[in-house]
Amino acid sequence: MSGSIKRQLQGVVTGDKMHKTVVVRVQSVKKHPKYLKQYTVRNSFKAHDEKNEYHIGDAVVIEETRPLSRDKRWRVVKKIS
Repeated sequence: MSGSIKRQLQGVVTGDKMHKTVVVRVQSVKKHPKYLKQYTVRNSFKAHDEKNEYHIGDAVVIEETRPLSRDKRWRVVKKIS
């Protein structure tokens, strides 16, 4: 199944000190099942950046990919202007 749809998430780059890797923080809003209150959940993902072109503060789209290292399972697709 080579043409499968991969998950894409939007986030902000929070770290760019590694070579060919950026840390992207993704925020999502969830609703509590019992109390129905909305709350924010933040996750950080390490994403592959081949040309080291993304820096802290950039809004980006990341896409799920095969494991690239111990921690990296995402790659940066594009920058959101």
